[in-house]
Amino acid sequence: MGLWCGYPVASITKSERRNARLREQKIMDFKSVMADLESAGNAENKKIYKQQGAGENVFGVSHSHLKKLRKKLGVDHELAIELWETGNSDARSLAMMVADPDEVSPTVATQWMKDVDYAVHGSEVAGVVALSPAGPSKMRQWRKQKSEFARATGYSMLACMLENDADAVEDMECVRILKDVEMEIHRSPNRARHSMVMAVIAIGVYKPDLSEEAIETGERIGDVQVDHGESSFKTPKIAPYINKTLKRTSARKARIRSC
Repeated sequence: MGLWCGYPVASITKSERRNARLREQKIMDFKSVMADLESAGNAENKKIYKQQGAGENVFGVSHSHLKKLRKKLGVDHELAIELWETGNSDARSLAMMVADPDEVSPTVATQWMKDVDYAVHGSEVAGVVALSPAGPSKMRQWRKQKSEFARATGYSMLACMLENDADAVEDMECVRILKDVEMEIHRSPNRARHSMVMAVIAIGVYKPDLSEEAIETGERIGDVQVDHGESSFKTPKIAPYINKTLKRTSARKARIRSC
């Protein structure tokens, strides 16, 4: 899901969900998954993840290994709940890869959001909850909260929702959100500022009728300073990023039409 969300939850097909529910025997149970994660971790990754804010409870599992596990496990929402409750950073990332958005209750969604204390997990939770039945209401609720990770997760959800379905949020609501971001971004908490930038970009990219308004909003906002710790990641400038993405998209469509 690129810059918008965590791992590609939206790529889970209906047949995968159906097969997961019909599967009588698990390929791997909770204990064997945790053992696999622990054995797959390495000191270098662990050091990097801790520098980025993962905390002490982390094995240091590579993203490529997590993706292999996700493919092997398929959708397993019960396992996702167990993995998240461990508090282990790698297990929580895997949890969001095997969770079923259709099975996420409002209570569980709220608990996951409250547990988030690491930016990576915030985007991963956003990617799952955004596609859940509670997605729209949680997005509206969380983006207005003052706490850093709640607000960040709420705005990340907006970007995920628009990427998955541009009509998931009506244009008028997006206009109000643009106004809210412009008024609040520079006094919002650190990680929330990044998610707010990405929300404006998502509106500009996925809402064609609002592209100009999003670009103008970005120009008025100007540069947004976000401390990403020891990560090399940088928060993009809104207007240039929207323009670049729209040009790339237009060029790709032109190539498709010429084939």
